[in-house]
Amino acid sequence: MQTLHINIREFLKYKFLNSLFLGISVGSIFTLYAPIEPSVYSLGGIALAFAMLGIANLYSKILNIHSFYKISVFVELVTLAMVGYFLLFSYNYMSALVMYGGYQLTFAFGSYLIRAETLFLKKTLYLEKVDVAKQAGYLFGMLFSYLFYKFLEHFLEIFEKQEQVYTLHFLLLGIEIIIIFYLVKAFKGNK
Repeated sequence: MQTLHINIREFLKYKFLNSLFLGISVGSIFTLYAPIEPSVYSLGGIALAFAMLGIANLYSKILNIHSFYKISVFVELVTLAMVGYFLLFSYNYMSALVMYGGYQLTFAFGSYLIRAETLFLKKTLYLEKVDVAKQAGYLFGMLFSYLFYKFLEHFLEIFEKQEQVYTLHFLLLGIEIIIIFYLVKAFKGNK
């Protein structure tokens, strides 16, 4: 088996873009999830808690760099699939459930990914740089989404929320592909 290590420069690009994606997309969930009734959120929260509990119980088996890489790629591929699904099938009850379920699935690995990141980056300086990259990406993403929506309104005269969010997802699709590219580059192997 090949030994993996993290290329910090590429990992910082990945974390920045990952948080940029989150910052850009965070406002769209209210429109995406609109068809879902409140009881589904309760069931989703219960399922998320059980999934996180199950993953935590697997730490002794999955808290290694190979699993960290595979799970990171899996989470990003789920996100890519959700964005693609939404662009293909747009707004309906099923697409809202797919988006909600997909995000819940990715959130289930959140604690694991943070723990693994801390474990494998080791150096305080690297952790500091990663957290700064994440916050910068998130803030820039939120600012970008605000400006993007205003651009749609004032220059393209797109005022309907659903059309705005749908248009935004073309950008998110491109960003997610770049995220996966930098994630793969961030993990280098030695033979």
